[in-house]
Amino acid sequence: MNIVATDGYTLNPGDNPWDEVASLGELEIYDRTLPDELVERCKNADILIVNKTPFSGETLAKLPHLKFITMAATGYDCIDIKSAGNLGVPVSNIPVYGTDTVAQYVFSSILHLAHNISIHAEAVRKGDWSKSKDWCFWKRPLIELKGLTIGIIGFGRIGRRVGEIANTFGMDVLANDIYTDESPSYNNFRWCRLEELFEQSDVVSIHSPLTEDNNGFVNYSLLSKMKPTAFFINAARGGLVNEIDLASALSQGCIAGAVVDTVSVEPIHLDNPLLTAPNIFITPHMAWGTLSARKRLMVGITENITAFISGQAINVVNKQFLG
Repeated sequence: MNIVATDGYTLNPGDNPWDEVASLGELEIYDRTLPDELVERCKNADILIVNKTPFSGETLAKLPHLKFITMAATGYDCIDIKSAGNLGVPVSNIPVYGTDTVAQYVFSSILHLAHNISIHAEAVRKGDWSKSKDWCFWKRPLIELKGLTIGIIGFGRIGRRVGEIANTFGMDVLANDIYTDESPSYNNFRWCRLEELFEQSDVVSIHSPLTEDNNGFVNYSLLSKMKPTAFFINAARGGLVNEIDLASALSQGCIAGAVVDTVSVEPIHLDNPLLTAPNIFITPHMAWGTLSARKRLMVGITENITAFISGQAINVVNKQFLG
């Protein structure tokens, strides 16, 4: 089997060997692949390993040997899975590798906002503490999470883990998910409508997959329903959020702050409206990237390819389109 990894650098920048994957076939690894390089690099591939490289139906149709695609990720919105299915190519993802890592990022973001860490660290660096008349000070209110409400949109593996951590902090948990109605075991939990979730939550955290139906669904209408003291977190996909509306909500004080790890076009463009919005922290799609998570990802890729070669593909996300 000829195996091609189109964008392997983020998975292994030098600390996460490909050895197990390489044992499964002839492996060719590219750190990055530009759109006009795709067909030439992948034309002989039986199997593709893809993180974020976009594959349109037109491109897939030009790969005559292609039999299988495994994502090096949970999300698969960069692949035209319908076209892949129509070509008889199953697409598999890695559903569980980043659950704890991304949930950790979400709560580190919430805690950062709750204590205004960067503002106070910068104040100390500028000498404000040295000049203070008291032994301590704070420039903005400090927030205790116990008794507050978190609203979680998308209650899959990551959303559930975020809910478990929130419960440990003593928070009430609201959730909205169109795919499941399975409630967790703790008591301070309730399903609710999307509008109600935005209205009642002190923190809103998104964990939905990006689809054609929910592109940009977080808009000004929903954001303006939030408490002016509330925080918004997006560690899912940037395309879920109308970025102009989020920037407006921040500028107008509709919400107190936001942390986003993803934006609609990545790498971020310098004209993205979030770059000039107040009270927002933007990180470079790194929530998933701990070494522990990337090692699990490499194991998942190996398992997906092994299962496909054995004739029993697992984690297939385009079954409905396969003939």
